[in-house]
Amino acid sequence: MDPNSPKKTIVDKYNIYFHDDAERYRRTYEAYEQFQAMINQQAEGSGSGIKRTRTYIPCDREEDGNKALIEDLFWATYDTPPKYPKENFRRMYHMSSTLFAKIVNDITSYDAQPLPEYFHFFRQRIDALGRNSIGPILKITSAIRQLAYGTTPDAFDEYLQIAERCSRECLDNFTKCIYILYVEEYLRKPSLEDIEKTYALHEEKHGLPGMLGSIDCMHWDWKNCPKALHGQFKRKDHKYPTLMLEAVADQKLWIWHAYFGVPGSNNDLNVLYGSPLFDDVLADTAPEAPFVVNGRTYKQGYYLADGIYPTWSTFVKTFSIARDEKTLKFKRVQESARKDIERAFGVLQGRWGIIRQLARALQINTLKRIMYCCIIFHNMILQSKKFELWNFKDMFVNPETNMQRTWIKRCDLHVRRSKELRDSLVHKELRHDLVNHLWNLDH
Repeated sequence: MDPNSPKKTIVDKYNIYFHDDAERYRRTYEAYEQFQAMINQQAEGSGSGIKRTRTYIPCDREEDGNKALIEDLFWATYDTPPKYPKENFRRMYHMSSTLFAKIVNDITSYDAQPLPEYFHFFRQRIDALGRNSIGPILKITSAIRQLAYGTTPDAFDEYLQIAERCSRECLDNFTKCIYILYVEEYLRKPSLEDIEKTYALHEEKHGLPGMLGSIDCMHWDWKNCPKALHGQFKRKDHKYPTLMLEAVADQKLWIWHAYFGVPGSNNDLNVLYGSPLFDDVLADTAPEAPFVVNGRTYKQGYYLADGIYPTWSTFVKTFSIARDEKTLKFKRVQESARKDIERAFGVLQGRWGIIRQLARALQINTLKRIMYCCIIFHNMILQSKKFELWNFKDMFVNPETNMQRTWIKRCDLHVRRSKELRDSLVHKELRHDLVNHLWNLDH
């Protein structure tokens, strides 16, 4: 027997192990090469063999886009009038040319240090090739037409010479600018003078003293809602997930309270409990505006609501069944006056097509800015048409909470105000007095 044979056996055994490792490494390397080849094939494009890159589309913005827009809708020179009259401008932009010029001027002249990026987006600059960038009129026109018609971002590419991505950025930055510029003016709390004018307006139009407005909710269908949020935003009576808007409007359709972004699976009560509508009342910062009905004085105004809202002292609901002529007349007046908020929703959706159609954005904050922007424009158009009721010369600023009160006193005040707000007895007495008041007007 060869003395080296055992050692050879040991070596052969280890050679088998080494052979297996080499085979495993070879298979791993082949799989890696196949994976790299698949990635390269996807990058180059299947079958074509040509690497797909971003398509360059030459756009002559100065000649085709900006010049055509100025000549069609604005004064090209002092001697040359625009091609389309002012009526066509109002139909295309859903606002007057004066209001459009004010918005452009406010955005381009906004001054802050440092200047926010969304305001800097509308400043005309020099690009890397030494050319002028897209002007603010083209960008704002693209954003407003998306809001007005609800079209896709590339719908006006041929006329405005703006790419789809740039149009989408125009809308996003435009809504941010509008919210920063006008939210404190057109979505603010009313002052004491404003409340008194509202009382007089509704008593004259509807015969209801102390009425602040009508409250209700609407849904906006969200087509591109992420699948992970469907259970939160979906409900049975809607095909798509929805977001809810709570609003208060007066007889002139002025929307002075808006709360948007609640998932559509909620009802009007859930929205009310999370709404900031009565935050100033609970914090004791709301102006005191008492009124008299049928010889009885009440501390604060009320809102007309439908049957789902609770029996609070600040809500006036109709009767489900009219048992006599008095309640029948009150039922007719209340249901007729409560249509103010329905008309406001109809005008808002009719004027801004992006709300009437399915929401395409993926983020909730984007949809919130779009909704608030449309509501601000709604109130701005009413002001330009002399339908506003509020006085903007003296801006009303909500008074801050009295910090001299201790924490215990503020908590006691909040509890007391909450009880007064939810007093069902006052609700019944107020409705009874309104029934007698309306009946005495004609008898």
